[in-house]
Amino acid sequence: MTVALTAGILVAGAVYLFLQREMLRVILGFILLGNAANLVLLAAGGTARRGEPFGTPADPSTIADPLPQAFVLTAIVIAFSLTIFMLVLAVTGDNDDDTSDGTEPEDDDETVEDVGVHPDEVLAAERGITS
Repeated sequence: MTVALTAGILVAGAVYLFLQREMLRVILGFILLGNAANLVLLAAGGTARRGEPFGTPADPSTIADPLPQAFVLTAIVIAFSLTIFMLVLAVTGDNDDDTSDGTEPEDDDETVEDVGVHPDEVLAAERGITS
């Protein structure tokens, strides 16, 4: 019961963080959701039916099932690598986006109002085409 309640609280926290605007909070929500999934996988291994991970060698039915533990270990490694990948994307995406700070992007191109001549007319003049 406590494992299910803990997993439910982690999922609720993850959903709350997913609904936030900042990328870091979304990544933290992903981490919480991964931890909740790991708890559910570990609980599916039957912690109430079995004892310690290393039971008595005389009775193999008391030894915990290693398959859910292997799944959780694999899930931890995959979640860690995806978290690092998302953090790298968030950091690099933050650096090249001019809209995140609310300022206008710098535009070095001249507009028609600045020059007074349409770009097509400039190309035609360069190619020697008269209209």
